[in-house]
Amino acid sequence: MDRNSATGLFLISALLLVYLFFFSPKKTDEKAAGKEPAPTAAAKAPAAPSTALTPEAALDTTAGPAQDLHLTNANLDVTLSTRGGRISAVRLLKYKTFFGKPMDLFDAKSARMDTKFRTIDGKTVRFSDLNFQAVPSQSTDGGSVLTFTAPVGAGSIVQTYTLPANSFELKYDLRLNGLDRTVAQEPLTFSFIDEVRQTEQDLKQNRNHTTINHYLAAGDQGALAEASEKPEEYKAAGPVKWAAHKHDFFVAGIIADQQPFAGGAFNSNVDLADSATIKTLSSTLTIPVAEVEQGRGQYRFYFGPNAFNTLKAVAPEFDRNVYLGWGLFRWVNRFVVLPVFHFLEQYISSYGVIILLLVVLIKLVTWPLTYKTYESQARMKVLKPEIDELKAKYGDDQTKVQQETMKLYSTFGVSPLSGCVPTLLTLPILFAMFQFFPNAIELRQQTFLWAKDLSSYDVFVKLPFYVKWYGDHVSMFTLLMTASTLLMTWQSNQTNTAMQGPMKTYSYLMPIIFLFVLNSFAAGLTWYYFVSNVITFAQQAITKAFVDDTKIRAQLDANKIKNKDKKPGGLQGRIAEAMKAAQEREAQAKRKS
Repeated sequence: MDRNSATGLFLISALLLVYLFFFSPKKTDEKAAGKEPAPTAAAKAPAAPSTALTPEAALDTTAGPAQDLHLTNANLDVTLSTRGGRISAVRLLKYKTFFGKPMDLFDAKSARMDTKFRTIDGKTVRFSDLNFQAVPSQSTDGGSVLTFTAPVGAGSIVQTYTLPANSFELKYDLRLNGLDRTVAQEPLTFSFIDEVRQTEQDLKQNRNHTTINHYLAAGDQGALAEASEKPEEYKAAGPVKWAAHKHDFFVAGIIADQQPFAGGAFNSNVDLADSATIKTLSSTLTIPVAEVEQGRGQYRFYFGPNAFNTLKAVAPEFDRNVYLGWGLFRWVNRFVVLPVFHFLEQYISSYGVIILLLVVLIKLVTWPLTYKTYESQARMKVLKPEIDELKAKYGDDQTKVQQETMKLYSTFGVSPLSGCVPTLLTLPILFAMFQFFPNAIELRQQTFLWAKDLSSYDVFVKLPFYVKWYGDHVSMFTLLMTASTLLMTWQSNQTNTAMQGPMKTYSYLMPIIFLFVLNSFAAGLTWYYFVSNVITFAQQAITKAFVDDTKIRAQLDANKIKNKDKKPGGLQGRIAEAMKAAQEREAQAKRKS
């Protein structure tokens, strides 16, 4: 590993650490996303009365006591209550929690949906204060239908839920019949309070991946900060097309099919002392009264996996609930990593093997860049005798050594950046993987070797104590990745031409740092990098057979003759001039002293 390659490694490592701790996940710019902060309440926890989620006695009305009814298909079991004609619980039938329990997205104890409106005489009517009569039926396409009706004044409220077969979507139609002289011409308010519970192995990751996303009718998508442990609250500045409560790997969302919601307010709150609830989410959406009076109150609920290919067919930008990174990194995941991953899973059942093959394919594609890096290292190795002579000649005068080294590079036609530029070009793939593995539901609860869940960390040994910055477990994939990286660093340093002193020490320090950083990252990610290191060893062995030091020496000697009277230009020239100026300033300072 030469100095230039080490510089590239240093830049990559520094950028990666900055990305991990400051930009992943990144809080969206609410103003740019078409939202404006709510008033001073944004700094406070969401105001939700403690009785908001407490079941109360059924109302004694002509409709009789409240009862629960179910709409079920192959994917969902949706519980609806005649009290309010509302959804009270959702179970995902094809999934389990990490702890083996049924995957309840929410239930009557952890969440509450409600709708309210104001009457002309100023009274507030909540659907939860009304008992609805329910009538089951079948839709024309074979779906199950429940129609809830409640008399109000001279008219009625009608809510119709339709659950198609083999779907994660629940259609919802809301109508106010004959209530134009009862209901004030103000928007109805739909609210959803959601006390999210732990369903995955890693509570911290489960919490940090839980948030509220939304999409404005103007085309802007936004979200509350995922990793924030402080209250987050924002009010949409314009009409809202959809809003979604994202629970790490699952989503509970509502989409406006015809006219968008008139507005929306979203907030989240974390109580670290509450072990039962990892985060409380709350969404409030306003529905134009004219839409439901004229039969245009048509909406859809989505209750299902946070899977990219499933979400992209639900609504515009709904696939943004799958966080794949930002900018170029999202592009790499969406158009390169995901398609290859989904292609391989059609033929291979083991996701550990799929990750291995993914590494092989990426390494094959990037091999030309790897070859350029190795070729640059070979040039530096051939020039080692000349560089050693410069060090012996100028001793401790590092400025002079660097200046003469740059002149030597120019004479032999060697670029100081040729070793790190190819490595930097692979940076988008590196960052893309850090977002893909923890967010890919395809890896959720997929076992491989000793790992129980490739989307979370592997526990090879459970420690009886907690180590700060490390955790209470030993991840074997992380240990293997670290050991292979250290071995690779040692091997590179054996053929090193310019790496000396602190830089050589630093090359061993970074793998140790990442041992702590990645111990609680997804096992799929650390397995990926371990395999990547092993394949890199193989690539180096193969590449070495095609790089002839004798031929490189002859080429460099020919460059020396050709560039004998040529002055350094471009970046090399500017670096040489900067070093020369620094040396002159240092000499002047010595003369003055």
